[in-house]
Amino acid sequence: MDRFNLLNFDKTTLAEMNSVSLMKRVDTKFILKESQLLEVLSKLYDDYKILEIDQERLMKYSTLYFDSENKKCFKDHHNGKLNRYKIRMRKYLVSDICFLEIKKKNNLGITNKIRRQIKDFETNLTSESKDFITKSNINNLLLEPSLYNNFSRMTLVNKNESERITIDVDLSFSFGTDEKKFDKLVVVEIKQEGKRLNTTINRALKSMSILPTNFSKYCIGISNIIDNIKSNRFKEINLKINKLNN
Repeated sequence: MDRFNLLNFDKTTLAEMNSVSLMKRVDTKFILKESQLLEVLSKLYDDYKILEIDQERLMKYSTLYFDSENKKCFKDHHNGKLNRYKIRMRKYLVSDICFLEIKKKNNLGITNKIRRQIKDFETNLTSESKDFITKSNINNLLLEPSLYNNFSRMTLVNKNESERITIDVDLSFSFGTDEKKFDKLVVVEIKQEGKRLNTTINRALKSMSILPTNFSKYCIGISNIIDNIKSNRFKEINLKINKLNN
């Protein structure tokens, strides 16, 4: 079943896409209802290719985030700290590959991601993973698992420009016995070397009055899963998300 008419796209391979991996980039995010997604995609067929692996174009991902006991990473984002980071393990279920990833965002809004391949999720960090984190200038932080996140993703690559798009659906967050699903929400993320507003995806979203928004999966997950955590900064985006998810 081609749920989102993804067969209308020309395909690209992982090897081809890696030339546009954009580990250092500017990210722009949008959120919309799943019912709007088909119209958005229909405007992109000519200018984008879609990643296909083992005949799959909509692929499942699983993420395990790490934070300190007092949720330093979450609080840094909530408090508007400009130089901040997220630490996570991400598993690509279609290929059964897993990475430990560190995403840093600087005061210019540039995102830099570094990663190392690991065998599987590590609820207890190995010495190699601890060394990798320490060498990334993240010190004196006792990390522990803090949030699980699952979603399905399609990845598009611009045929003519250095631009990659990820579109995530079927989002869910959990930790322990707590779970929150956003099964009608879509998260679009445009990744570019420098912010360019006149690409096809930007024009398509603008034509539908879908505007950029600040959105962090980790922060949205934590603010919906953990009771009594200060999350005033995310109140507006949470209201918008829950409205879109109805």
